[in-house]
Amino acid sequence: MIYEITYHGKLLAIIVGHHFHEPGVHFFTPGEFSQQLAYMRHPTGKVIPPHVHNPVRREVQYTQEVLLIKKGKLRVDFYSDQRNYLESRILESGDVILLIQGGHGFEVLEEVEMIEVKQGPYVGEQDKTRFRGIPATQTKVVD
Repeated sequence: MIYEITYHGKLLAIIVGHHFHEPGVHFFTPGEFSQQLAYMRHPTGKVIPPHVHNPVRREVQYTQEVLLIKKGKLRVDFYSDQRNYLESRILESGDVILLIQGGHGFEVLEEVEMIEVKQGPYVGEQDKTRFRGIPATQTKVVD
């Protein structure tokens, strides 16, 4: 239900499958990541005290993004920083992925609705370098 995609000891992505339903708070990322990913499940009546977040200066080197698949099916193709194809995974409704580093591409397998969350400010095309991926016929989908 929790899948980590790694390459040469580097964590490229974390997938939280839609079947994950553990009670409590579960952080999947180490504290030093610039994007934090957690799952929370609380019983009726649980109170989370009101709070504000304090200003803390942070420096972000690379964009990390979270995708929440609301509907449909999406194939994610993973690449190394050197743009070498590694493997593919299928995401479906309710799945969440944190893309941490390396390259990635997508193919919509069934009409998809998804929500994306990433650090800002967004600087347009300066934010990414596009490259040619492999053909869909050459993908290796890992379960």
